[in-house]
Amino acid sequence: MSETGQTAYQVLARKYRPETFADLVGQDAMVRTLKNAFAADRIAQAFIMTGIRGTGKTTTARIIAKGMNCIGPDGNGGPTTEPCGQCEHCTAIMEGRHVDVMEMDAASRTGVGDIREIIDSVHYRAASARYKIYIIDEVHMLSNSAFNALLKTLEEPPAHVKFIFATTEIRKVPVTVLSRCQRFDLRRIEPEVMIALLRKIAGAEGAEISDDALALITRAAEGSARDATSLLDQAISHGAGETTADQVRAMLGLADRSRVMDLFEMVMAGDAAGALTELGLQYADGADPLAVLRDMAEITHWISVVKITPDAAEDPTISPDERRRGIDLANRLPIRSMTRMWQMLLKALEEVSAAPNAMMAAEMAIIRLTHVAELPSPEELVRKLQQDPPRGPAPNGGPAGGGGNVTARGSMPTPTHTGPSGPVARGGAQPVTAQANPLAAYATFENVLDLIRTHRDVKLLIEVENYFRLAKYSPGRIECEVTDQAPRDLAQRLGSRLQAWTGARWAVIVVGSGGGNTIAEVRDAEALALRQEAEAHPMFAAVRALFPKAQITEIRTQAEQQAEAMSEALPEVEDEWDPFEDQ
Repeated sequence: MSETGQTAYQVLARKYRPETFADLVGQDAMVRTLKNAFAADRIAQAFIMTGIRGTGKTTTARIIAKGMNCIGPDGNGGPTTEPCGQCEHCTAIMEGRHVDVMEMDAASRTGVGDIREIIDSVHYRAASARYKIYIIDEVHMLSNSAFNALLKTLEEPPAHVKFIFATTEIRKVPVTVLSRCQRFDLRRIEPEVMIALLRKIAGAEGAEISDDALALITRAAEGSARDATSLLDQAISHGAGETTADQVRAMLGLADRSRVMDLFEMVMAGDAAGALTELGLQYADGADPLAVLRDMAEITHWISVVKITPDAAEDPTISPDERRRGIDLANRLPIRSMTRMWQMLLKALEEVSAAPNAMMAAEMAIIRLTHVAELPSPEELVRKLQQDPPRGPAPNGGPAGGGGNVTARGSMPTPTHTGPSGPVARGGAQPVTAQANPLAAYATFENVLDLIRTHRDVKLLIEVENYFRLAKYSPGRIECEVTDQAPRDLAQRLGSRLQAWTGARWAVIVVGSGGGNTIAEVRDAEALALRQEAEAHPMFAAVRALFPKAQITEIRTQAEQQAEAMSEALPEVEDEWDPFEDQ
């Protein structure tokens, strides 16, 4: 009692802390499991509670401790999931003064020495209670040596000892510890459950608070009952008896959600002037520019989810007007625009957080967002160019405004490869009349290259393609120049290999002149010509007009695309004959 005879004020988060399993909200699965375990007298030797802040991990640990040691009002009760709250053990544990229930904060006591104190004390029986219980909060903060020291005791604790761990970082707890504990994952509190809890507490406190204000608090708490209760406590004080959504919004430093949606629509419409004006008005009304962009990112995410899963629009923390507008935007905006907006907002949040002037950075972000919102997607651009091709002279004497043989992906027709001995078709020999002579199958020099490829002599193939300048060719006789980089024995090795592979004699003669370009030089020239032809195409010119930094990264001909499609196609599977099918 205070000097005035009144009880000292207790914050709502402590005043309404759950005292029994029935008081826990949103953790039905865990409560059901614990009740069954207590009823069957199968109480684990160690428990570990994991979940985000404020979901009730430590509170649950204390309720379990009370249930294990409760003796009932008459002093004859056993372990129960409904502790009486009246016996000496329940009251002592509730007030944090029970000698046999020891709480340790691993965040401040991380060393092996702190754990050895526990190990040394477990051998002594409980002073007055049924069980000696050790509650270790934020257990993931223990050092590796501390965990190792605890393992043996945790695996084979005395019958009168129980361990209860709590952590927000379950992945940092060694598997050797997890395997010795019964694990409970405490869930985030669902919005509907949270709003009902807050409304119940507000009613018990005699406070008037609007549903919209409760929705704002629930959204800000992000599933944490403790955070929500603390914010409710602050909101009741802020409202002085009757709390509205505007007061909660001002308390949390939030922008008006409907005005943020106005700003979002202006940005998506490409209205830069209107968006900057609205941002300035919100800033003048006290909104934090970073909070405005964060709300825009949240709206972008929510509308994207609604577009994919319409049921997401039924979120109870969303007002009816916002729900209606969100569904309308989800129906109108393409998912590509939403994902692009999301990525750019994430970048903008980083810039605004690091900028010396948050408002200036936010304005630049809004300008960038409105500019990008007007740009068509690559698919839309290609579709538009195909429907309404640009007019003007086409390259290579083609008709004005026509696309030539360029496909929608910018691929070109298969080029003709011209070698010193005439046109050469890549990938196959020119057809010739079959002859008895073994050399009849090698009518062109390209056939020789195919023979080298067939025998997988990669080194010889690379040397021939890069160092040979073919001067004259006939089956069985090759005349060529060689580059300065060619090995001295290249001609000799080529002749001996061809003779071994074909069974016929080959003459490979090095001449002083008359040789053409190497195969590698021809190939590079063709690639350059393809690139120049693609860059001169009207479609690419139109793309570059919209995207000045656009570059061609790959050119694929129609023949290459068809070959790739054939290689990726699944082979047809013939039906196997079943001898019993007709029986």
